Amino acid sequence: MSKTLNLNADLGESFGAWRMGRDDQMLALVNSANVACGFHAGDPAVMRRTVALAKAHGVSIGAHPSYPDLQGFGRRRMDIAEAELEAMLIYQIGALQAIAKAEGTAVTHVKPHGALNNMACVDAKLARCVARAVRAVDEGLILLAPALSQLAAAGHEAGLPVVEEVFADRAYADDGTLMPRALPGAVLHGPEQCAAHVMRMVETGALHSVNGVELPVRVQSICVHGDDPQAVAAAQAIGDALRAAGWRLVPLPELAGG
Repeated sequence: MSKTLNLNADLGESFGAWRMGRDDQMLALVNSANVACGFHAGDPAVMRRTVALAKAHGVSIGAHPSYPDLQGFGRRRMDIAEAELEAMLIYQIGALQAIAKAEGTAVTHVKPHGALNNMACVDAKLARCVARAVRAVDEGLILLAPALSQLAAAGHEAGLPVVEEVFADRAYADDGTLMPRALPGAVLHGPEQCAAHVMRMVETGALHSVNGVELPVRVQSICVHGDDPQAVAAAQAIGDALRAAGWRLVPLPELAGG
């Protein structure tokens, strides 16, 4: 078994005078950053600051596009025509690419956010739409997609490099999808609980649902949501536990062989 993994976080989610998360601290702990592109959070100044910090820490940079939903933080379901959605995704990825270029670095992966990601995990047509948009920008971009999802399958079908992720701070349903946030126990809290959850998945090579269903997966990347108040402590605990178990944590391009 490979002893190489990636630790990623959703960052750059402040907006104007409103602040979300502790990106400076998270970027010292993770290997890859999924940077909000302005549709659910983030703005040009926040994007540029986040990219510069990621570059300084040697963290690979990814676009984190979403539905156009600032008020709902990208977590509300939307029904958008495929051509329009593709254009929105291309627009967001391209905006981050321009900022990365200005900072002397590059975008190397894409990870959809929130409701868009959740819906594309179970809707093959939507998943193919996302994959087409990513490929239209650059067929070498890594698609960071949840394990066992239609999104991961669409990425492979489109010929994109795909890295499959699991979530450190979320509970799973029996079909391998994330439990809705509104349900009790859907979001895990505390560094010890998150680290134990991750180590169980890594050691067994499987997702474990709230009802005890075990679903074999290839664990490649682990996501810690940066908006959780205990995200920094959780990322530190997870990284420490993985390294103690002999795992080497690397940016996504190295994991994907890029």
